[in-house]
Amino acid sequence: MRRRSLLLAAPALALSLPARAAAATPFALGVASGDPGHAGFVLWTRLMPAPGAALPDQPVPVEWMVAEDEAFRRPVARGQAMALPAEAHSLHVEVQGLRPGAWYHYRFTAMGEASPAGRARTAPAPGATDPLTIAVANCQQYEHGFYAAHRHIAASNPDLVAFLGDYIYEASWGRNLVRSHASPTARTLEDYRARYALYRSDPDLQAAHAACPWVVTWDDHEVSNDYGGEIGERERGAPFLARRAAAYQAFWEHMPLPRSAKPNGASARIHRRIGLGGLAQMHVLDDRQYRHPQACQPPDRGGATRVTFDQCAELADPARSLLGAEQEAWLSEGLARESVRWTIIAQQTRMARLGSRQTPPVYWTDGWDGYQPARARLLSQLATRRRDQGTPLVLGGDIHAFLAAELRPDFDRPETPACAVEFVATSITSQNNARYALPFPNDPHVTYADASRRGWLSLRLTARDAVATMMALDNPLDAASGASALQRFAVAQGMPRLEAA
Repeated sequence: MRRRSLLLAAPALALSLPARAAAATPFALGVASGDPGHAGFVLWTRLMPAPGAALPDQPVPVEWMVAEDEAFRRPVARGQAMALPAEAHSLHVEVQGLRPGAWYHYRFTAMGEASPAGRARTAPAPGATDPLTIAVANCQQYEHGFYAAHRHIAASNPDLVAFLGDYIYEASWGRNLVRSHASPTARTLEDYRARYALYRSDPDLQAAHAACPWVVTWDDHEVSNDYGGEIGERERGAPFLARRAAAYQAFWEHMPLPRSAKPNGASARIHRRIGLGGLAQMHVLDDRQYRHPQACQPPDRGGATRVTFDQCAELADPARSLLGAEQEAWLSEGLARESVRWTIIAQQTRMARLGSRQTPPVYWTDGWDGYQPARARLLSQLATRRRDQGTPLVLGGDIHAFLAAELRPDFDRPETPACAVEFVATSITSQNNARYALPFPNDPHVTYADASRRGWLSLRLTARDAVATMMALDNPLDAASGASALQRFAVAQGMPRLEAA
């Protein structure tokens, strides 16, 4: 929806590279880590000399090191990997053999130059319930503002960033733009690679990546606006799948993901689970690749629209799925067998129903409101869970608004107990028209919503409670903007209800 240098002590690398390429630092896009496990994590970089110089069309060896100390005097893991031209000279190093729940420092060396250093933390040991802080972010249209939010995220020292989609925008849109993509809409692999390189060149975004591990998923703008399955707004069939394949490849090349997430053509497995000891388990979802196309699409295009139940019988079709049958079964099985304090469902959009003040209600078909039977199946399962299976927290993005809600299998029965609490993080920069204003006379399950501010969500988890703080920028058009807490909510473990904090 358009809402819119320390040098590693290692043997010299014998490289026959052009002097022009070797003269520039090859780490202009920074470093990152991701997908922490209790014994390791993924390390990422992409070799790209600044500003935009080309690397040779050949593999480049890269040394990597992980150390216990910032000065890299106590290394615990090191090795060499090859940055391949077919993967845009990106690296995805899966480090293992580390201590659980520990902070480490890492860096790369290539072409005689050392990268900036990054910090990464392994996940807590199985059963551990030490507190964790997760920064939740999404929707960072480069032209709409500066990444002051990422500067503040880095400074806040979270244990993890959960980024829930729209890392890039394939097209330009909006008003009062403060910087430019300087290129047309992305459609080819080279287009998407260039767009990621532009976003990744931002120093505040690089700082947030270097501060802690990230867990990432995608939404629509990593490919094209409002796409669903194999249908885009203006393309479908083979042309759209070719574009999707290019976009998926570029996404993987620029994210700290394991090789298991590498695309095979227009397909990529990115739904996965991140275990955070005995405190939490995070189910990371993909609501774009496998979904049924949006219900009752307009005759002249694909994508979403606004409809009532009377206008669109497909809204009530139980066969339609936002996640696809296989991912639904995977999620259901994981929810049934886990035993943690907190169950985190990290997905792209708002799950709470948002009815209209009109009668009858009008629903936007791109999110869960367009797949209401599928949503009811998931929430019904959450409603039958035992307390020791984990109190459910749903994290979302996409709507460019803060939102806090209590979720129920039947939103028309507000008297029934909530089965989960939802927190939606507003956008890092992407614009909104502030239509999510209180009150919600038809939506008593929505406790709070505000689309007027940009920022992120800070989620503090302990064995006893979860506290979500909505952090808002003073001015996203100012690279030096301050930030402050807008609202704060608490959830007691075992009781999925919203309380003021």
